[in-house]
Amino acid sequence: MRKTACLLAIASLSLLLAGPASAQQERVIRFGHLNNADHPVSFGVKRFGELLAAKSGGKMKVMEFPASQLGNELQQQSALQGGVQQMSAPATTSLAGIVKEFGLVDFPFAVANFAQADALLDGPLGQALIAKLPDKGLVALGYWDLGFRNVTNSKRPITRAEDLDGLKLRVIPNPVFLDTFKAFKANPVPMPFAELYGALEAKAVDGQENPFAVILSNKMFEVQKYVSATNHVYAANIVLVSKKFWDQLAPAEQKMMHDAARETRDYQRQVSRAAAQRAVGELQAKGMQFNEVAVAEQKRMQQIAQPVADRFAASYDPAMVKLYNDELARIRK
Repeated sequence: MRKTACLLAIASLSLLLAGPASAQQERVIRFGHLNNADHPVSFGVKRFGELLAAKSGGKMKVMEFPASQLGNELQQQSALQGGVQQMSAPATTSLAGIVKEFGLVDFPFAVANFAQADALLDGPLGQALIAKLPDKGLVALGYWDLGFRNVTNSKRPITRAEDLDGLKLRVIPNPVFLDTFKAFKANPVPMPFAELYGALEAKAVDGQENPFAVILSNKMFEVQKYVSATNHVYAANIVLVSKKFWDQLAPAEQKMMHDAARETRDYQRQVSRAAAQRAVGELQAKGMQFNEVAVAEQKRMQQIAQPVADRFAASYDPAMVKLYNDELARIRK
């Protein structure tokens, strides 16, 4: 009798101990980003939220905050590091301030097409960069497509490097971007994205550079005349999670988030690239003058900007630079 009572007590205690750990609690994930609700990044957030809700039986809910509602890139980064915000999807460029080797992704004219870009980011280089983030209070779940960046301005078409001479261009507050456009003798102005439209409207700057879908979504055709397919750098978004939040999750919850992010990635890239193709025609329909930049001229522009890449590479972790160069050689074959 005593033995039975003892076994029952142990079983009851086991259930008590197992109960809270096995019963998944409800979680609300505040997911902020800079883009409008009609942009492919927003479509990615929505798909991620649907997949995560399905995988968690509705226990993990994603609340989207588009259009810089939770602040600019660096404000949201700080909120993630502090545990105030759970997720964001900024351009990788915004991370160069805390992991300078992310600047490798911004080197001009490094990749020529989407296949090369995906191979670089999904391969060893992209993963090595992600591995540096937990020490900075961030966890990354992979890369989304933002697209090749292109120049718009109110002065003239950009058909060659010399056309950038003297143009006052807003750039991401990032040293590689600043020095790249200085190499083309432009006058780059670092500025948060949320302030850009107003600066273009007031003619405080002549132009800016962004992927086609961003240019369309933010109605830059209202304040810019020329859009030129410079394709000077491939831009990716990175799906970030607050490490403080991540560390509160059970391994099963972390797996759900990883799986949902991986499934979302291919969908988001497909949507983003289709939107970029459509955006060119829509920008022209809205009155912008569009021009291509010849491949030979892009190669010449790469040579002009190469000293910038070399200078930054010299200040980065040599092992990361070697990995970057090895990966470029691999993906260009």
